[in-house]
Amino acid sequence: MNDVKSDQKNPEKGLRPANQRGAARLFAVQALYQLEIGGEDLLSVVAEYEQFRLGKELDGEQYRQADPAFFRAITAGVIEDQRTIDPMVHTALVEDWPLKRVDATLRSILRCGTYELLRRKDVPAKVIISEYLDVARAFYEDDEPKLVNGVLDRIARELRPDEVSGPAR
Repeated sequence: MNDVKSDQKNPEKGLRPANQRGAARLFAVQALYQLEIGGEDLLSVVAEYEQFRLGKELDGEQYRQADPAFFRAITAGVIEDQRTIDPMVHTALVEDWPLKRVDATLRSILRCGTYELLRRKDVPAKVIISEYLDVARAFYEDDEPKLVNGVLDRIARELRPDEVSGPAR
């Protein structure tokens, strides 16, 4: 799994460097992946990230500074709202492709993006979609970023139709 290291963004890929909220989003995706795969509890995973990763040096690698409150809000929010989020993501996915068949990292990205679209009205929908598209590009090079874009666009059109206009992506 990718980590948010200071040199992690590759300029050759056309990715822009992560700001503190962008880094918090990527860390939240990683933490949710760890929660799902490792079966650990939320408090210990969040504490581990805050103590050893957010803006810290670990094994000779310097990690990006991240907004810890934003990281906690996304991570805890996804867990708290998962019973609302998962059906929304499932419905927005391509027919015959249930959420449980989606790769765990991709599932975490979609859950985080959906949480923000649902609960973070202070962040414009287009910013949320763009940020999670960047997160997807940090992990994938093939069709997954397109999937993230399409799913989050569908969810944004449902939750925030006044913010997302024009033809569907």
